[in-house]
Amino acid sequence: MMRIPRASSLVSRVPTLSSSSKVLLPSRYASSSAHTLSPTSVVTTLPNKLRVATEAIPGHFHAVGVYVDAGSRFESQRTSGVSHLLDRLAFKSTDKHTDAEMTTLIDSLGSQITCSSSRETIMYQSTVFPQSLPLALELISSTIRHPLMLPEEVAAQKDAAAYEIREIWAKPELILPEIFHTVAFRGNTLGMPLLCPESQLNVLGEREVRGFMKDWYRPERMVIAGVGMPHEELVMLAERFFGDIPASASQGLATASSLSNPYPQQQQPAGTKSFATVSNPPASEDYTNLINARAEYTGGEQYIEKQDDEFVHLHIGFEGLGIHDPDIYALATLQTLLGGGGSFSAGGPGKGMYTRLYTKVLNQHHAVDYCAAFHHCYADSGLFGIAATVYPQFARRIVDVMAAQLHALTGPMNGGIEQREFVRAKNQLKSTLVMALESRLTAVEDLGRQVQIHGHKVPVEEMCAKIDALKMEDLWRTANRVLRPAASSSRLNYGLGSGKATIVAQGADLSGLGDVKRTLKERWGLGL
Repeated sequence: MMRIPRASSLVSRVPTLSSSSKVLLPSRYASSSAHTLSPTSVVTTLPNKLRVATEAIPGHFHAVGVYVDAGSRFESQRTSGVSHLLDRLAFKSTDKHTDAEMTTLIDSLGSQITCSSSRETIMYQSTVFPQSLPLALELISSTIRHPLMLPEEVAAQKDAAAYEIREIWAKPELILPEIFHTVAFRGNTLGMPLLCPESQLNVLGEREVRGFMKDWYRPERMVIAGVGMPHEELVMLAERFFGDIPASASQGLATASSLSNPYPQQQQPAGTKSFATVSNPPASEDYTNLINARAEYTGGEQYIEKQDDEFVHLHIGFEGLGIHDPDIYALATLQTLLGGGGSFSAGGPGKGMYTRLYTKVLNQHHAVDYCAAFHHCYADSGLFGIAATVYPQFARRIVDVMAAQLHALTGPMNGGIEQREFVRAKNQLKSTLVMALESRLTAVEDLGRQVQIHGHKVPVEEMCAKIDALKMEDLWRTANRVLRPAASSSRLNYGLGSGKATIVAQGADLSGLGDVKRTLKERWGLGL
């Protein structure tokens, strides 16, 4: 998933360590659904429906974040790009601090504080020493609740965004996954651009940003997550800085990541209330239209001629699975099994050099500069496929090479999956999960996002157990669900998708690719 991160400050000094004192939770929280969901994680719901989650991971510093169910999937054509501009405006002037004061206070943390936007969430995160936790949360609260958005700040961030957009469009490895989303979900939800369209920079301003925040920055759409600190301490700070945000009387509006789960055997996130920060103003038309909008996969093709490109870049993919789908672990294992990467690698244990796309593509065809599987997973849909970069003379062959690797996943008669590579892929996926959580920022983001999506933290031990329980037949069945949806007996993501392939290519001369869609369908039976 591509994000647009913006670091407001790096480490500038190291203050003296001090331990956080334990604070008893006042009795008034008895009705706020405080409960332990795993041996180390706890979630408390404040009276205004804002959730506070912590995980007891020992260490010398804390990680804290505020996660908002917002992002580009909740933008309309009118507000397209507002999330990008919003994250660039974070940690500027507020009604409590000038821009210079904000910078000085961030530097005093002796750590980092960031805001980043994605398709389904906007995240404000910080790693801090224990004694700096109140200041970090106060700064995040100030930029979320009381931004001034001065005209000169908005203008400066628009200029910076324009430069950033030009830089990303010049890099195929960054922009093509973004274009792939816009083609796969054309004109709706997950297909709304993560990068602000340049034409929108002249349209968007303070009014649009504030309107977007009014619609989506509601307490039932927010999770405050922390790693390392006592749970009671973070609950008290959340109450101090966010507890006075009023909840409205409206009922039944879903959170962004809790779209209806078609798999009722799985636990659902808790019910929520809608809320507005200023005297319950009426929801905008965008909010009414988008609050329960499901992603609708369209598929499609886009070919971009770029005369100065020495390579041909090709992305081929299909609709993947939503996060609630029970086959999500099988699909993640398939992506790990395919693996891949660049033609040059440092190699070594754990680097994926024995994955299929290395052994059967990169090591066999020297004209392939890059080949890797991708898997994007969202609340109610996803994307799965392969991306490749090749020299132009190999363009005619690369479509069949990529299709053959996808075809081989669908059954033992199609090339199959060897037992040893099946076991290796499961082990590699488990190790990737566990090692990623060694990062405190990754751990707090994982906690915050899981509480947003599931309503609780799924322990890594449970995830690893589900990976261990996979059988070879599960991978074949899942591959057929995704790559040959017409042959599947179960509907994919509510049955809204088209089942067609999504194809995006860029290069100076794309004629060598031929009819990619026809090759996939008629020669390999992939897609509709």
